[in-house]
Amino acid sequence: MGASPRLALNAASFSDRVVTQPKDSLNGVAAAALAYVIWGMVVVYWKFLGGVPAWEVLNHRILWCLVFLIPVVLILGRSRAILAALTDRRSLLTLTCSAVLISGNWGLFVWAVQEGRIVETALGYYINPLFAIALGVAMLGERLSPWRIAGFSLAALGVAVQAVALGGLPWIALVLATSFAIYGYVRKVVKVEALDGLFVETLLVTPFAAAYAATLAGEGRLAFAGAGWIDMLLMMGAGPVTAVPLWLFSVGARGVRLSTLGFLQYIAPTISLVIAVLAYHEPFGPMRAVSFGLIWSALVVVSFEALRRPPIVTPSEC
Repeated sequence: MGASPRLALNAASFSDRVVTQPKDSLNGVAAAALAYVIWGMVVVYWKFLGGVPAWEVLNHRILWCLVFLIPVVLILGRSRAILAALTDRRSLLTLTCSAVLISGNWGLFVWAVQEGRIVETALGYYINPLFAIALGVAMLGERLSPWRIAGFSLAALGVAVQAVALGGLPWIALVLATSFAIYGYVRKVVKVEALDGLFVETLLVTPFAAAYAATLAGEGRLAFAGAGWIDMLLMMGAGPVTAVPLWLFSVGARGVRLSTLGFLQYIAPTISLVIAVLAYHEPFGPMRAVSFGLIWSALVVVSFEALRRPPIVTPSEC
């Protein structure tokens, strides 16, 4: 959703690794829910920047995110942990891979929003947990229960109906779901906390973003250079808009069970879907309604199966 919620992904994809966790705290639920609300409403922010090419918006997300995070990590005393991640070869290679994945995910999301295809992005983040489960089966050897098989079957049928409605595969939804599922797996295998990982990922792609911005400026195509002060502030605000909800989520996730997060994560695509249909009048005809109904049914089945499991899981990144 632009900002990618990696811990929520872990709730869906790696739920077989369990440890006990206390009950949800009110502050934890509030912080995590607020993060998802921001992620759901951020489509409005990218719409306001509709006059700026999506890939330049991505550049601003990266550059201003780093500017925003530098004082944050210094105030929170995260410098030593970040330096450790940068000097550990395995962590650095893994975070480089995750940086490429999340940057592509961010860029595609912004482009889709600007092109009036928010409904497809919502579909992507609805089916993302199912892709994450599939990745867990493929990479971690997790077993598919009958409930999950039923959920996958419903989801596959939903994607097929969506393909008929669009006249082709819903590639935006599929790429967003796949890239974020792989991103979640990659971030799972590196033992770096959410905020530290975001800083390192942003730092790694900043040289490329700066080079692209310099190229645009040299060609006279840099929107930031000729923007009014409102658009300029919006472009600068892309950094905090990217970082703040992730920060809220990392705080909230410490006091919330992942079974709870598994339900909270659907707040974001639901808000995006409502905004797309009611505010921006994106088409949502009977075929799309059937498609989303099948996807929602699949999520109900998978969630019910998860609730039947007695243990509660805690993400190692918390």
